[in-house]
Amino acid sequence: MTAAARRIAYDRPEFDDGGSVEPDDLENVSRETPTLPRPAETRIIVVANQKGGVGKTTTVVNLATALAKCGLRTVVIDLDPQGNASTALGAEHAEGMQGTYEVLNGGNIADLLQRSPEASNLWVLPATIDLAGAEISLVNTLARESQLLHALRKFLLQAAVDYVFIDCPPSLGLLTVNALVAAKEILIPIQCEYYALEGVTQLLRTIELVTNSMNAGLSLSTVLLTMYDSRTKLSNEVAAEVRKYFPLQTLEATIPRSVRVAEAPSFGQSVINYQFSSAGAQAYLAAAREIASQGIGGQQ
Repeated sequence: MTAAARRIAYDRPEFDDGGSVEPDDLENVSRETPTLPRPAETRIIVVANQKGGVGKTTTVVNLATALAKCGLRTVVIDLDPQGNASTALGAEHAEGMQGTYEVLNGGNIADLLQRSPEASNLWVLPATIDLAGAEISLVNTLARESQLLHALRKFLLQAAVDYVFIDCPPSLGLLTVNALVAAKEILIPIQCEYYALEGVTQLLRTIELVTNSMNAGLSLSTVLLTMYDSRTKLSNEVAAEVRKYFPLQTLEATIPRSVRVAEAPSFGQSVINYQFSSAGAQAYLAAAREIASQGIGGQQ
């Protein structure tokens, strides 16, 4: 490994330092103690919805940043060839950079992680355009649906990580199946607009198939309402419908339709860092608190 690679690669003391916290915007938070409870074991959460434009990548970026800035050791795996999560989290992912594609073809996650400038406790496994060809390159690979699972298991034997978020492409192909096989939980973002549940039925069928044949431990733990506008009848109707359909999984926190949330990616930032006081940033922080409360029982 080159010296440059060592600087961005996994280093065990960085994961085991008790969870340092960025002081900005978090007021008088201790740098030694996480401000949210640690889960009893690593929570591996795939964020998926085959319908595009629902705030999937935005949700990954901002939840991961919020949890990391609250002292929890967080890794984002960018499994979308567009690499938008990598961009928003400040990870290098130009053509020729190594990342998720290499991991799916036998590479080590530990060697390819980059620390995100968004938070000291946040690391990214970047996606490059090479990932677009992964479904073709994996077609003759033995247990091709389990490549990410094997890589994650190896990594987590060494790394003390609290959360792993996997950002999927808006499709139900081999990349998404790899994520579903590797994960323990699914988070579905659903936008408060017409046809909100369109595509969710097919996603649920895929989840059931994966659960029955490849990953019995997979569960739909979280549904997050995005692009919510409390002033409109439509948003309220959609929210009510989603809560009726997913009564236990839907978070109380809702993500508002927000200019700041939409602007932040163009600055290569999460909305948490772009404008912490905005309604969007506060909503994602509230959602992160709810998600962390689901995993109470770990080290605090």
